[in-house]
Amino acid sequence: MLIALKDIYKTYPMGTVTVNALKGISLDIEKGAFIAVAGASGSGKTTLMNIIGLIDKPTSGALLINGKETGALSRGEIVRMRQKTIGFIFQSFNLLPVLDVFENVELPMIIRKDSGSKAERREWVESLVEEVGLADRMRHMPAELSGGEQQRVAIARALVNRPHIIIADEPTANLDSENGRRVLELLRKVQKNEGTTLIISTHDSDIWKIAQTIVHLRDGAIASEERH
Repeated sequence: MLIALKDIYKTYPMGTVTVNALKGISLDIEKGAFIAVAGASGSGKTTLMNIIGLIDKPTSGALLINGKETGALSRGEIVRMRQKTIGFIFQSFNLLPVLDVFENVELPMIIRKDSGSKAERREWVESLVEEVGLADRMRHMPAELSGGEQQRVAIARALVNRPHIIIADEPTANLDSENGRRVLELLRKVQKNEGTTLIISTHDSDIWKIAQTIVHLRDGAIASEERH
């Protein structure tokens, strides 16, 4: 099993109140799976994505990735696992405004430090930018791009370290229907061609239709699972 969540709880203090964001989530995700996580706002989707993506830690319970219990790893080991294993696509794109398209996509490779020579990085980044249909925008800044173009840059950046897992938090929420369709087709192509595990939190019924499994969250717990 590539990812295993075992009785995951996540609580947040808000003043004198404790918010129970996740309540006993248990879920197994196989390599190459396409999982959609559905639920109303406040159901725990983003919290769950952040925990699987090693951005946040559970209050209790266990998360295993490739059989490793992530709670037992040091901060450095967590960072390396995130760099090598996980690509994260944010709803708000999170591109650095002072870097152009090429530089935004290349940045995770530079941070990782073991990703080849400068020439090898350039060749791979250029091929990815071309793959997402932005070869003619290579040296444009994020402010010069449409929302759909920025999301495609974010996808290329998520793919640049060849992750085994792609996590996307509402990747089509800020896009019109045409750009949402293009982003979805691109993610689906990567998942099928590379055998990448794709986990998407979404309200988008078009994504639900093609996902292998839909996990419905309600009030921080799994309400149901649908398998297609």
